[in-house]
Amino acid sequence: MVVLSLQRKGWGGLVVACLLVCLSFESTPAQGTNDAGESNSLPRVPASLIREVSPYTSMSSYGLAGWHSSKRQLWAKAITPSYTGIATVDTPGASPQLEVSFPANIYDVYYSPNGKSAVYVKDADGNEVFQVYAYDSATRKSSLLSDGKSRNTEPVWSNKSDWLIYSSNRRNGTDTDLYIAKPFDPASNRLLAQDTGYLKVFDWSPDDRQALFYNWLSANESYLYTIDVTSGEKTLLTPKNGTEKVAYDYAQFSADGKGIYLTTDRDSEFLRLAYMDLTTKKVTYISDAIKWNVELFSLSPDRKTLAFVTNEDGVSRLHFFDTATNKEKSATWPRVGVISNLRWHNNNADLAFSFVSARSIWDIYSFNVITGKAERWLKGTTDGLDADKFAEPEVVHWRSFDDCQISGFLYRPPAKFTGRRPVIIEIHGGPDDQARPDFNGADNYFINELGVAKIYPNVRGSTGYGKTFLKLDNGFKREDATKDIGALLDWIKAQPTLDSERVLVTGVSYGGYVALSVAANYADRIRAVESISGPTNLVTFNEHTEDWRRDRRREEYGDERDPKMREFLNRIAPLNNASKIKKPLMIVQGENDARVPASEANQIVAALKKAGTPVWYMLAKNEGHDFTQKTLDLQLYQTVMFVKEFLLK
Repeated sequence: MVVLSLQRKGWGGLVVACLLVCLSFESTPAQGTNDAGESNSLPRVPASLIREVSPYTSMSSYGLAGWHSSKRQLWAKAITPSYTGIATVDTPGASPQLEVSFPANIYDVYYSPNGKSAVYVKDADGNEVFQVYAYDSATRKSSLLSDGKSRNTEPVWSNKSDWLIYSSNRRNGTDTDLYIAKPFDPASNRLLAQDTGYLKVFDWSPDDRQALFYNWLSANESYLYTIDVTSGEKTLLTPKNGTEKVAYDYAQFSADGKGIYLTTDRDSEFLRLAYMDLTTKKVTYISDAIKWNVELFSLSPDRKTLAFVTNEDGVSRLHFFDTATNKEKSATWPRVGVISNLRWHNNNADLAFSFVSARSIWDIYSFNVITGKAERWLKGTTDGLDADKFAEPEVVHWRSFDDCQISGFLYRPPAKFTGRRPVIIEIHGGPDDQARPDFNGADNYFINELGVAKIYPNVRGSTGYGKTFLKLDNGFKREDATKDIGALLDWIKAQPTLDSERVLVTGVSYGGYVALSVAANYADRIRAVESISGPTNLVTFNEHTEDWRRDRRREEYGDERDPKMREFLNRIAPLNNASKIKKPLMIVQGENDARVPASEANQIVAALKKAGTPVWYMLAKNEGHDFTQKTLDLQLYQTVMFVKEFLLK
């Protein structure tokens, strides 16, 4: 049996679709430990509940790996605790055939453009100390390319497939630099570029003489550079102009190497697609008419067609742009969901991408820009469940305390459930992530089987609604995001189909922090709260998170070294307001979490127990910020029991 793992989003993490082996077990002990977690406060999980929930954990899909270099053949990847494989799909709808096997339990695989070499990234037990390995498909052996000690990520191959550039914090543990190497020649590994901040490479020039990268300082501020890969000479393309902070993101060279395509919110609320002439630095905007973020794009191999995706109120819209005529090509993609991972075939006509929606589990499609034909190559499976009956999202809006409009996605239970329905509010992480109309996996159990309505809000600070909205929760405005949930509770009370007397609030990572803040500020208006990997005090969080994250987080939350900011963050911390938390809490935490240390969970559990507040605590052993499937299943079982006990009774 295989199951789909939707890695949890939070603190800048990515969503990764993986194929994982399902590990089942009959029950968890009421006391002591087991393979996935430990607690002295979790009830026993009955075998009957596991059987009841299991269909919602047995969903599978492949991730998109790319195309064959010459044939019209799709490559898909399966990443599991026991193996990692690349499978080929010869025609749309055909069964995948395993072609290449990699070591088990890796993060991701990166094939070279010529399809003959690969590198992969792997950590240990969720500690996020990622290493880059080169994989020889002939000998099936791996060789360590990075140093084995620092955090190394995001390798990008040269066009000729002989070099790659990757990000690493090995120099000082705080700043992330660029390194260049020949994958099968460790002696070639050298520092390419360094700076204060986070450097990430996007692209190589067509002649492989230059690379294009950015220095990311925060969600609101980044800078683009080119670099000569031989001499290491950097050229700043986007100098600071005035006091406004500007964000730059995806960037790629034009066909002639004389310009670049990029996205930026310069002089705009949203990330616009633009072209920059590298000689004059003149910027021409391409997507002016679209008042939403351009969230990703990709140039065809001949760089004559640019595919880009806009994020319109959370929904992905697909567009094409002719770089010769500077005109947009028509594209019809009527489905409501989220598009990711754009991959062009070398025929310059077929674009493959992953698509996920309320009823699509990471399906893989291609779109032909010449014929306009869309084809589904791979479809996720639901192990007997009818995904076409899963609830579709409704976009809902409400006004917050300051008249700011907030939105979210509401999923209603089937019509067989009558009367006012209990509600689970689930807050995303980031903070600059965004709830999207994507596949909700096991969440459908709560909707379909328990009759619970689920709302996924995009509180202030979420991406996708303009840079002003993105900054509305920064620093001393941190409590305003919690107030957005207070306003949502008002909205729920006014809805004739929702039960404002039965509301549970949950969240992952930063969403867990907001959920805990709701528990302290609106205890009389909720039934219970669940916090998953959530900080409990932003002062202690900042002091103990990974070194390379600390300055980035201070930009968002405020610098805890400043006495006034420290006093403010301490005053609003859920930990320091534990006496106000009166309703039951469930705390879930990875023991090896490098982003939100387990000390954050431990301290609030101790405070809640001291105050006499009911608390369930699941500490996941050998897990980091993102959990493996076995632990996700255990967490689901415990959450179902928590919901039945404190929300539905």
